[in-house]
Amino acid sequence: MTGRCRPRLVAIVGPTATGKSALGIALARRLDGEIVACDSTAVYRGFDIGTDKVPPAEKQGVPHHLVDVADPTEEYSAARYARDASTVVRDITARGKQPILVGGTGLYYRALTRGFFPGPGRDRALRARLERIADRRGSERLHRMLGRFDTTAAARIQSRDRKRLIRAIEVYLVTGRPLTSHFADTTSPLPEYDVAAFALMIPPESTAERVATRVAAQFDQGLLGEIRMLLLAGVPPTAHPFTGLVYRQALEHLNGVRDEAATRELIVRENRKYSRRQLIWFRKEPNLQWIHAAGERPETLEEVVRALTAVEIRRDASDS
Repeated sequence: MTGRCRPRLVAIVGPTATGKSALGIALARRLDGEIVACDSTAVYRGFDIGTDKVPPAEKQGVPHHLVDVADPTEEYSAARYARDASTVVRDITARGKQPILVGGTGLYYRALTRGFFPGPGRDRALRARLERIADRRGSERLHRMLGRFDTTAAARIQSRDRKRLIRAIEVYLVTGRPLTSHFADTTSPLPEYDVAAFALMIPPESTAERVATRVAAQFDQGLLGEIRMLLLAGVPPTAHPFTGLVYRQALEHLNGVRDEAATRELIVRENRKYSRRQLIWFRKEPNLQWIHAAGERPETLEEVVRALTAVEIRRDASDS
């Protein structure tokens, strides 16, 4: 397909606390669209407050997809996301609506727009050895190991993310090639789509202020109570969503590691670090149009609409 025959996927991505959700909803209302979440924690049912899921009253009637689609004990991977999201995007298009991807999980965005390397099958013996190394010497040891042969992956994976570290090391030791080199060979699961992607960025001091406000609101809205209810419902503390930002630190507080004030401060600091990592990731993504403003500003919506209109005009010109 060429020209106007090609369907379009609009994407709103970028670091945390930049107003992506607000912009996505406003844009969906303007374009008669539906939102496809691009968030590795929002997929899990029951983990609501710490993931800042948009409350039903704030969705303004805009359908949101790929939220609450997995049980906390499931392992929801980027490969599964790419499959699920591509199906949802095509369904939205088939119904005459505009699919709008919204979120900040860079790996999910890349898997959907550029493809995902599924990798070799799991080597249980190798994984067991790597798990023992992490148990004895900490996941930081795995992070240093990865840095010796895949500096790009080491820069993108947190030193505490044992699961992803083990997978990256496993891929290298089994295939002889770094994980990042495999990604270079992938193709998008949506090859027939044109992707118009916008990334939001705000000054660091604004991020710090917004993150602090968000964390305070999460605690005020009952974050700790939500975690207690999840545990009482039988969700094990080792469940994957409990290892993520906000939930990991809050669970440590409930286990007596630190008091609430220190936990709040830690979550704010970790959010700011996460924002910087997201910025680094998205800066390496091709064909993003950066918008230096918060997503909830009316001017930001108009800037995106103007940019999309300009793209349509260019497509019309190329078809004529």
